[in-house]
Amino acid sequence: IINYYNSDVIADLCITPTELQYRLGEFGQYCPVSLAEKGELVDCSVTSSLQFAAEFRGHYYKMASQEELEKFLSRPEVYVPPLAPHPLPPPDMLPKKLTAAEVKALFPISAEMQGHCPVTYLDGKQRYEALVPGNIEYAAKYQDKVYIFESEEKLLKLPEKYWNLKLPRKLPPIKEPIPLTALPLAGYLEQGAATSLIKALNEVGCLKPKFPFLSVKKTALLFVACHLKAHNPRSSAPARQMYRRRLVRLVEHCQLVPYLGAAMAGPYKEPRRRPPGFDGRLQAFLSLKDARPSFV
Repeated sequence: IINYYNSDVIADLCITPTELQYRLGEFGQYCPVSLAEKGELVDCSVTSSLQFAAEFRGHYYKMASQEELEKFLSRPEVYVPPLAPHPLPPPDMLPKKLTAAEVKALFPISAEMQGHCPVTYLDGKQRYEALVPGNIEYAAKYQDKVYIFESEEKLLKLPEKYWNLKLPRKLPPIKEPIPLTALPLAGYLEQGAATSLIKALNEVGCLKPKFPFLSVKKTALLFVACHLKAHNPRSSAPARQMYRRRLVRLVEHCQLVPYLGAAMAGPYKEPRRRPPGFDGRLQAFLSLKDARPSFV
């Protein structure tokens, strides 16, 4: 029995691919909720799952996610004709996603707008600062023209909004990547190590570590060096884990100083009146007197 008035989830029904194709609604396998609310063409045919699919008025509709499915189930009539704000373009007017290899294979055809993202430019009210180079991983072909977008989200936008945009006469200079190793020392540190150094120095400022029998300056340098090695994205995971364990041990040793300072305040206490673990920490502190910490 087909329910022509309410929408129902069809994920658990035994629906063959042939039946699905025969009873698809006006939007095919495009999400009607994404098209209505965001103006985005989300193609749900990339998966054969019916987890986010529903039946309404005898037709099947596929949604992009659980959120879109719940919206459709609550008010299905506003997402299908005649109330749907955006009809699905005819097949020959739908943009086709392209891979980076497919874009390169189209040579000598070049991307429209010299590779700048048309959606970013349009959203930025066609201002100069809104001219942002697209990413070749997010490309589409529409009416025999190639467009490159800044992100996956902008790739999904309806092409009717941007297909006829024109570039201004003044364009941003072409940015050519410069290897970090070609920069002067100050520039290399700013671009390659500034963020990591800031995080390490911030932790030094918060913890204020003091390694037993070492100066505050040497302790801070030791902590920063170990922190950089523990969070170096170019190192292997085992190497980072090793230095993270060393960093934890370094912090534990630094905590001996404030602990013993507080526990030893006042007159002498007999061993039986000392806090639990006091003697062990005192011995650990004294054992570091002639030790040369080699955490890095």
